[in-house]
Amino acid sequence: MLMREAREALVEYGKKLSAARLCPGTSGNLSIYDPDSGLMAITPSGIGYYEIRPEDIVITDLNGNRMDGERKPSSELNLHAAFYKRKPEICAVVHTHSVFCTTLGILGEPIRAVHFMIGAANINEVPLAPYVTFGTEKLAEVAVNFCGDSKAVLLANHGVVTCGVNMQEAFSLAETLEYVAELQYRARCAGSPNVLTDEEVNAAIERFGSYGQPKT
Repeated sequence: MLMREAREALVEYGKKLSAARLCPGTSGNLSIYDPDSGLMAITPSGIGYYEIRPEDIVITDLNGNRMDGERKPSSELNLHAAFYKRKPEICAVVHTHSVFCTTLGILGEPIRAVHFMIGAANINEVPLAPYVTFGTEKLAEVAVNFCGDSKAVLLANHGVVTCGVNMQEAFSLAETLEYVAELQYRARCAGSPNVLTDEEVNAAIERFGSYGQPKT
């Protein structure tokens, strides 16, 4: 079985995605990329996250050619592949339809720096890409272009995409941005949110460089 560890990780994180209520039903998708082989493991289309087994995960190259697995891959295969092609430093992508991120996308608002945790996305504002039909190459192109140097991008009237050096980082960022988006929405409902300055966010980003336990 190709990419066994990646398959097992996608099954595990798919359940976490559902448990965290980041994706209703069978919406959203996850992938892991192996730069050594040039292969991507991606969740299958239309199967509940608690039902997915390692053998249901589909293995493709970045051109969409199926290398292993019998299931139909996620409809957003092009979206995931586009991020790996444009961002060689990443090895995991998470795409969710989480409530508050999606709400801001419907309102036509980016995720703003209402909390310093936005620095986890390596930018002071998570950009908003315009609406494009899901599952299309055009959506993939627009999403990765608007993402720029950020680790995340909102998709108007759709959801959010996060990426990282591994699945833990990409998933954690999806959770963090949903939290910041909720704060922004709630503050917006109560009044006018206080948005941090670029200088304040940049200071937070710098602090994130030494956050957590030392790497070994």
